Amino acid sequence: MAKRGGFPGGMPGNMNNLMKQAQRMQRQMEESQKEMETKEFTAASGGGAVEVTVTGVKEIVKVKLTEEVVDPEDIEMLEDLIAAAANEALRKVDEANAEVMNKMTGGLGLGGGLPF
Repeated sequence: MAKRGGFPGGMPGNMNNLMKQAQRMQRQMEESQKEMETKEFTAASGGGAVEVTVTGVKEIVKVKLTEEVVDPEDIEMLEDLIAAAANEALRKVDEANAEVMNKMTGGLGLGGGLPF
């Protein structure tokens, strides 16, 4: 006699419960995405001489430089410091996104690198 309420092949579960879970996860992802849009992440380089702030959607919103770091004789160093601070701020965004996905998937690693 065939089992009721399962998937072909004997997978346990109820399709309605799976759909509800998927919808709940989708709502959580949307809420997390909206929350990330309002967050800002700041990183510094050069001992605080350069500071870059990005949003949770990876847009640079602020670059702060100390007067001492602006040396017309060494533009390359300033460029490197800005790039380093920006990259670190973007890494912070990625870490926050990964943390959100980890919480939603219960640490199963189902995020697959999906961006928010």
